[in-house]
Amino acid sequence: MSRMSGFLGLFVGLVLVGVASSANFDELFQPSWALDHFVQEGDLLKLKLDNYSGAGFVSKNKYMFGKVTIQLKLVEGDSAGTVTAFYMSSEGLNHNEFDFEFLGNTSGEPYSVQTNVYVNGVGNREQRLNLWFDPTKDFHTYSIFWNQRQVVFQVDETPIRVHTNMEHKGIPFPKDQAMGVYSSIWNADDWATQGGRVKTDWSNAPFIVTYKAFEINACEAPASVAAMDNAKKCSSSEDKKYWWDEPALSALSLHQSHQLMWVRANHMVYDYCSDTARFPVIPAECVHHRHQ
Repeated sequence: MSRMSGFLGLFVGLVLVGVASSANFDELFQPSWALDHFVQEGDLLKLKLDNYSGAGFVSKNKYMFGKVTIQLKLVEGDSAGTVTAFYMSSEGLNHNEFDFEFLGNTSGEPYSVQTNVYVNGVGNREQRLNLWFDPTKDFHTYSIFWNQRQVVFQVDETPIRVHTNMEHKGIPFPKDQAMGVYSSIWNADDWATQGGRVKTDWSNAPFIVTYKAFEINACEAPASVAAMDNAKKCSSSEDKKYWWDEPALSALSLHQSHQLMWVRANHMVYDYCSDTARFPVIPAECVHHRHQ
């Protein structure tokens, strides 16, 4: 068990008010579009993509700090052109967003996951890696952990990306906007597979992604409450302690740092920080960030 997982179990009980946790889709989420492309089979939820529509869902509440987790079994076979997304986002032009995007492929190729971070409406922070397993054969766990110090993307509890708070360097950090939790499947064959060179083969439709074990261990931040008040409400103080504010979760543990080094060395295929064609001037966070 990672240190983050251990602290989750230890500290989640300290403050229960405003913290949601459930494995039931209907308690936490609702369909956002194409309800006729949803199939619920017991504890499993399936979303379908065909040449008429994809489908998506959204959390019933918004959150500020904590951890959101889903288990996914991705589209089998030739899934070229399709994208399955799992992400957190606030609203408006200056929104913040944390993205997992699972990019379909032709049969036999590695399945890629692209992550992105938007801060105050500015994205273009893509990283892409090939997963070290076949995500179509079984369920795997995908998580986003967020506190005032860092955003951590995890696959089966292994960190694959960290976005660190570097406000002391004048770099904005997403900590003042409550976020909804979203997932969807859609056709993106203009870019998703080999830069858009491989198009969706609709003879393979419907493309199906399967979900289970939905969990949100995070601070509910009502839309009716001002952002500043939500930030205060969802931060630890003398009279309340939240597990995500524990000092041990302000940075990766040594073991997690080694895991991230392994992922980057063996599975990273694109990092915006190294793309001098797109960014002749290295983005500020890339200069200061220690990509362990």
